[in-house]
Amino acid sequence: MTELKTEARRIRIGGRVQGVGFRPHVYRLARSLNLGGWVRNDGDGVSIHIEGAAELLERFQIRLLTEIPPQAQAILKESRPAKWTGCREFLILASQPAAGAVVPHDLPPCPECVTELFDPKNRRYRYPFISCSQCGPRYSLIEALPYDRSRTGMAGFDLCPDCQREYVNPDDRRFHAQSIGCPACGPVLRWLPGPFGGCAELDQNNPIDQAARAEGSAWQECLDTLKDGSVVAIRAVGGYQLAADATNPAAIDRLRRIKQRPDKPFAVLFANLAAIEAAGISLPPAAAEALTSPARPIVPLDRNHDCMLPQVLAPGLNSIGVMLPNSPLQTLLLTDFGGPLVMTSANRSGEPMLTEFQALPEIDGVLDHDRPITNPVDDPVMRVIDGAARPLRLGRGDAPLEWTLPKPVDRPTLALGGQMKVTLALAWGDRAVVSAHIGDLDSPAALAAFIEQADRMQHMYGIRAEQLICDHHPDYQSHRWARNQPLPWIEVPHHKAHASALMADTEMDEPALVFVWDGMGLGDDKALWGGEAFYGQPGQWRRVGSLLPFPLPGGERASREPWRCALGLALAAGHPWRPASIPEADTHLIEAAWQQGLNCPPTHSVGRLFDAAAAFCGLGKAISHEGQAAMWLESLADADSPALPLAWQDHEALALLDWRPLLPLLADSKHPVADRAGIFHASLAEAMVDLAERLQARYPAKYVGLSGGVFQNRLLCERACRSLRQAGFTPLLHKHIPCNDAGLSLGQLVEYAARSSTP
Repeated sequence: MTELKTEARRIRIGGRVQGVGFRPHVYRLARSLNLGGWVRNDGDGVSIHIEGAAELLERFQIRLLTEIPPQAQAILKESRPAKWTGCREFLILASQPAAGAVVPHDLPPCPECVTELFDPKNRRYRYPFISCSQCGPRYSLIEALPYDRSRTGMAGFDLCPDCQREYVNPDDRRFHAQSIGCPACGPVLRWLPGPFGGCAELDQNNPIDQAARAEGSAWQECLDTLKDGSVVAIRAVGGYQLAADATNPAAIDRLRRIKQRPDKPFAVLFANLAAIEAAGISLPPAAAEALTSPARPIVPLDRNHDCMLPQVLAPGLNSIGVMLPNSPLQTLLLTDFGGPLVMTSANRSGEPMLTEFQALPEIDGVLDHDRPITNPVDDPVMRVIDGAARPLRLGRGDAPLEWTLPKPVDRPTLALGGQMKVTLALAWGDRAVVSAHIGDLDSPAALAAFIEQADRMQHMYGIRAEQLICDHHPDYQSHRWARNQPLPWIEVPHHKAHASALMADTEMDEPALVFVWDGMGLGDDKALWGGEAFYGQPGQWRRVGSLLPFPLPGGERASREPWRCALGLALAAGHPWRPASIPEADTHLIEAAWQQGLNCPPTHSVGRLFDAAAAFCGLGKAISHEGQAAMWLESLADADSPALPLAWQDHEALALLDWRPLLPLLADSKHPVADRAGIFHASLAEAMVDLAERLQARYPAKYVGLSGGVFQNRLLCERACRSLRQAGFTPLLHKHIPCNDAGLSLGQLVEYAARSSTP
């Protein structure tokens, strides 16, 4: 009888393999094949020592990567012969701390947990914190890596005997699931009835109704409060949110007063896809796929003519941001409430997520709980553009985002982004990690959150930055912070970072023509850019196109008052238009200031051009949130409008787009607004194609990229992509990294690494 050949192997698996049930998968697979050895988490992922018959080891290694848990993303990093130790059983060993493990994402409830949630015979019936190895909070709970319960916010919840039996049973779905609990041992709900006045704070001396399950008088009181048109604060996965009845205009108006958010759209939480369609909202396949993905993002979708939801949800827009439940608590709340709910972060606009209940005046109750939030994280946002869901904001469920850099950095580096929609990116070698959305650095609270996140990120991964990268605008708070740190810092130009982020996002390794259109950023010449075209690759960008400059009366005020942008265009073009809503004496003063060159800086910004077009078309008031004018203009535009040809003027080695032919049309109130807005979009889209064709002889490029916040505009993007394809070009759009300033941090790393490696 031939004796089977025995072997031992050491296997290292990288990727997203912590917090997704990968060790239990390895354990069960090894046991099923009667193999000995061990598995453990480490700083690089998962390490495995496996022993047994050579044929069985081969089968083990194949199945190891082909039968992985649904949420895992496994990469075989090493498989080599090892010393035979005579292991007779297979074990899960204690984790081995080390730098650099992949942080698992927060996950929505899996189908099995949802079934248990509504099963009266299950011991976790209506338990709002139900989870298993395939779902539940991860990143929002983690304090340090590797991912073990002792290093999470669940460390203070000792498992009861029943949960402990599940935790150690290899045949159980909760085997080594770190976030599990039950009504007997896990977190509990707390209901604090309102109303509150002034600065509301959770007073532990007040009576609090506490319950382990979502049922009883306190739960019903929360539901009744929402049904009465009131506003309730809810402790969600990544921070506090405010909820209100999405079908009640009075409740929505009240929520706007509380949030001090007069116009910005609210997101609406629906129970399922069928409920979205029943509400009269268009649901294309790409949106349905995004909404049901593990990230559970907010996705803006078009209203149908029979949409049941009030316009006050998104004033002036023909779309509504929708989302599906991302936690068992939201699942129970939507089911019992029986209709859609507005769900928005409880922080004031521009400030960081709240993880402790504070500074929330006028709300009518708090649905709280005692599970800690270690890492605050907002909802992600995606928009379907050109047939695919594209990220506008990274958040719960898709951040931190892992990235492999095209070229490695020479030392551990922290990239700081810009001033708005800030994210951080930490890099070592060819690996980068992009943080969740932090926000705009316009307030002390936001800056404090930025500083805290910079420290937390380095601590979590065990990587200390040896240098910083910042935008080269000296007045950005991130730039100022970098200058005050005891580390060397490097500036990367704003728009080149955008272009490099797109090239990395699309894995493009040959020269391309990239349009970078946004609000404003400081150019290489210290002018206010924002309508740029670059040719080349990361580290080798050549500016080949821009916008004919125009003045911004009042400087920064113009970004909040679109009529100033329109007046700047009119002054530069010698057009007689003046804003009807502004006193004539004020416009005379501004015109005099412009003639003297006082506080009227020139800009090349397409974002400000959109603001001007909106003002010409009737948006005369000051805007209350960034991008409002452009969103309003897109919503009104006729998508089938023809283009007005715009010329490119040669200025030395730079082509400048002449926008002046648009003014007579935009300023003519006799033309319908839909026509004016539609022609404006179409003209800019066709101008991009025109420049690409003009430059072909000197700068041959098959690929034409679109990056920068302006390209969050679906109408502009899709018109440009259609025309580019007809002209023989291949358009490049962002896939995983936001096209807006949230992508700057990764772009800074890519641009810096490319420049450093260029001879």
